[in-house]
Amino acid sequence: MPKETVLSDTPNIDDALLPGTDRCRLFGGASSTHPPRILILYGSLRTRSFSRLAAEEAARILSRLGAEVRFFNPSGLPLVDDSVDASHPKVRDLRDLVTWCEGMVWSSPERHGAMTGLMKTQIDWIPLSEGAVRPTQGKTLAVMQVSGGSQSFNAVNQMRVLGRWMRMLTIPNQSSIPKAFQEFDEAGRMRPSPLYERIVDVMEELVKFTLLTRDRAEYLVDRYSERKETADALMKRVNLSAAT
Repeated sequence: MPKETVLSDTPNIDDALLPGTDRCRLFGGASSTHPPRILILYGSLRTRSFSRLAAEEAARILSRLGAEVRFFNPSGLPLVDDSVDASHPKVRDLRDLVTWCEGMVWSSPERHGAMTGLMKTQIDWIPLSEGAVRPTQGKTLAVMQVSGGSQSFNAVNQMRVLGRWMRMLTIPNQSSIPKAFQEFDEAGRMRPSPLYERIVDVMEELVKFTLLTRDRAEYLVDRYSERKETADALMKRVNLSAAT
């Protein structure tokens, strides 16, 4: 059978809902001129928190690259299942920042081979949907971790899974800092090293991906299955109205 015939033999697809890639929406249109808006989350409340110190270095680099950076301070954020709803001021603050941003940096310690509970609590408070809006989908994400011992990638790998689940555009590069206590001076600044340069690489990549995708994020994550689900729901509603 000719290759062209195989590729076009898709009777289960609704042609009206899969018209092909709209190159004008993908490549055209006006580009935003405001600085990329980046939110940073970190996963430790220790006075000398290396995940926060690494995040602060990332923020300095992002600012140098022209981004507007905001932090969420997780102190006082309640547990998700602690009889607290989304009206809690810390939860509202977090969700407002997530709505504001166009990209995020998640920086967590690795504890017991995983991200910290504090890091996961912040992510768990971010809703998959809020009204008709998915606050994370199509936004960029960079992941970082610090470790007390040898280099590991457990936390960043977990955060990648969460970012994908939340339909974020997680960039390819990432940062993992082993023996983090050796990498920062008494003032909390990271010493020059290939580990520092990796953070520079990651932040540079994050800004580039954010600029490339922020004006077309809605189109990039628009899915056939969801368009079909919406069309089916509309058809049922129209048929029900006609019947009554």
